[in-house]
Amino acid sequence: MTGVIRSFRGKRWLPWLALGAVVLVLGGGAVLLLLGDEGDVLNRDVEFVDTSEGHGTVVRVPDKHPADVRFAWPIFGYSKARTHHLPLRVTPRPPWQEAWAFRGGVLLEYPPVLCGRSLFLLKNNGTLYSLSRTTGAVRWKRRLGRLAASSPACGHGAVYAVLLSRRNKRKAGLVVRVSAHDGRTRWSRHLPSRAESSPLLDEGQLFFGTENGTVYSLRARDGSLRWRAKAAGAVKGAIALDAGKLYFGDYGGKVNAIRRQDGKRVWQASAGSGGLDIGESNLYSGAAVQYGRVYIGSTNGNVYSFSSASGKLAWRKRTGDYVYASPAVGRVAGGAPTVYIGSYDGRFYALDARSGKLRWKRSIGKKFSGGATIIGDLVWVSDLDKRTTWALNARTGKTAWKTRRGAFHPAISDGRRVYFSGYSSLFALDPKQRPFDRRAGSIRAQKAKTRRMIERRKRQRRLKVERRKRQRKQRQYYYRHAPHGHRHRNRTGPPPRCHRHTHRYTVRGGRVVLVHSHCHTHIRRR
Repeated sequence: MTGVIRSFRGKRWLPWLALGAVVLVLGGGAVLLLLGDEGDVLNRDVEFVDTSEGHGTVVRVPDKHPADVRFAWPIFGYSKARTHHLPLRVTPRPPWQEAWAFRGGVLLEYPPVLCGRSLFLLKNNGTLYSLSRTTGAVRWKRRLGRLAASSPACGHGAVYAVLLSRRNKRKAGLVVRVSAHDGRTRWSRHLPSRAESSPLLDEGQLFFGTENGTVYSLRARDGSLRWRAKAAGAVKGAIALDAGKLYFGDYGGKVNAIRRQDGKRVWQASAGSGGLDIGESNLYSGAAVQYGRVYIGSTNGNVYSFSSASGKLAWRKRTGDYVYASPAVGRVAGGAPTVYIGSYDGRFYALDARSGKLRWKRSIGKKFSGGATIIGDLVWVSDLDKRTTWALNARTGKTAWKTRRGAFHPAISDGRRVYFSGYSSLFALDPKQRPFDRRAGSIRAQKAKTRRMIERRKRQRRLKVERRKRQRKQRQYYYRHAPHGHRHRNRTGPPPRCHRHTHRYTVRGGRVVLVHSHCHTHIRRR
């Protein structure tokens, strides 16, 4: 059962509320805790599972190259539950050494994904890039459409992208599969409306939502339709998967759980009441599933936690403005289960994942539009208005690093290197005390190795040019002086008869003409 706090201004017993929360025991047995801020709700009888299978594994990054152990960040949010949490034994932390930078002038709203030794980056102009993880060099790029606002998904030698607009300027979307090796299109499917829901790839199926309120399940190998489901409004956020169910919010103010197998509804909950008077309850935020709960933000200014099994409201936390950002959920070493999320009120919140109680908050920004990312024991967040990014201590909220770059979703990592997104550029950051590849030694040794490789390539190119010059001179001499199948010499007998003899050759598209005297004798036959 849920409820809303009434205003207690002017009451003599207001100071008692400051000492703690008021607990009401209702007739039905449910315990409802009304938190200190008006509009906050806690329903204690909703189950909370302290650990969830598949989400709490600590990633151990060995000394060798992370790509050699098949590490991947294949979808937006890292895990299929979209927790935006990479648990690590050793956190990559500042001071940083910039390994490489991929600079551009086109907005970079969503982060890249990572498979093998490649990063796949979809920019807002609809161009998909493949970048080398080691050097940042562009391996290939493909213009897929005119507008995009999502991360791609990668796996099994392919990359999948969802676009808002096609290249023919129609206000309709597109989903496409390309080869991860060379970017060639394997299949594409036109959509009846725009789409900006970052795709989810799972066991040969591709899941995403569109602005006309449709959720699609396609076969990844050929793009054929398996099923589609209808929501109460546009589905713009990323769809999460856990325990055979898909979770997402829509622009009808509903949070949905449907079956992965056939798209049938399991439950639907409302997120449209008890919010700020700042507009409708539109759920642009992607859902995150962890601890037996679904966490999501709303444009009505609230952050919600629902039971993943039944859809029952567990708690509601009110912020001061729109919540567009997707939550990051997890437990760091020495900490407790926490939800990290930013609001348009300029505050970044760390909330108790069980109760929604405020652990800490930082008033550091103006408009937190993108979601946070937990990398080890640091939580990364960017502010759109200030174009600034922070790496905060996940337990205390203290600033570990700050830069005047950033806008939306800040970073991903492979456990050794952080791939940091600015407004329109991507940067690879290495901890100075922990190189990306220990086999290469220190950062200085890596730079020296790179210089030697560049000098060796220059020398090889110079030798190749010199060899071609020698070969060209040898061909020219041969065509001028080579014998033509016979020799000319004086013989005893009748005097020779001579006439001019001409040889014509075509050499590399040009004409070579050689003229000489050809002498011979005529011997009378018997």
